[in-house]
Amino acid sequence: MMPTTDSRFPTLGFGLGLRTDHYESLLDARADVDWLEAISENYLVPGGRPRDWLRRLRERYPIVLHGVSLSIGSQDSLDPEYLRQLKRLIDEIEPAWVSDHLCWTGVHGRNLHDLLPMAYTEESIAHVSARVRRVQDILGRRILLENVSSYVEFKASTMPEWEFLAAVAERADCLILLDINNIHVSASNHGFDPQRYLAGIPAHRVQQFHLAGHSFQNNLIIDTHDRPVADPVWRLYADAVRRFGAVSTMIERDDDIPVLTELLVELARARAIADACTDLAA
Repeated sequence: MMPTTDSRFPTLGFGLGLRTDHYESLLDARADVDWLEAISENYLVPGGRPRDWLRRLRERYPIVLHGVSLSIGSQDSLDPEYLRQLKRLIDEIEPAWVSDHLCWTGVHGRNLHDLLPMAYTEESIAHVSARVRRVQDILGRRILLENVSSYVEFKASTMPEWEFLAAVAERADCLILLDINNIHVSASNHGFDPQRYLAGIPAHRVQQFHLAGHSFQNNLIIDTHDRPVADPVWRLYADAVRRFGAVSTMIERDDDIPVLTELLVELARARAIADACTDLAA
């Protein structure tokens, strides 16, 4: 078992999600980007062009790995082959850290390719935290868990999401990737106060922030990552910076991806908000 510690990884600054549209722009001239977040599953196969691009970009920028298939909340056994492939990628790329989602993604070995929410119970805390400790032992490092957006709630839940996330992080001794857009999306869909969410998360566990855009469908807000960060999310981000301080921040864009320069304008806004909020807190 890894030793318990409250220490976080060093802060990287302001980054972007690595997407194929921007490979060449990021290599041609060093953009005003401090680091890149790569989707782990896109680079698991050794050799080939994706892995080569990632190695080349790793020479220019710090890289973090962000997974979508760990399925840490599933009742299925952990996938040993997936973890072996991930460990090989980690050993080669040497990312600053590795993250995945606090959710389940499939059942009976079938990946549903969605990030599905859990029932927030003591039983779930025990189940997930034990699995996280096992993953950390296999990878030889602490991981980050991200809060997902949700559109349904479970009657079995006995606590709010933020208490569940905090309890898993403390019991597993892992860190937290706090997705600000997902907090806004879930708060709007379920009617809770996002400030209570921020207040319920232990500051010493928060390693990274995600920012992203969303869309509206019927009476729900959907975490689509297909448009700029919305003003309410920017305001919630400012509140998060005031609570948690200088935390590595990045912007996700997965659809209708603009040219790199447009994303850099958003990233500059994140910098400006963080600078203003940390100056006021000093």
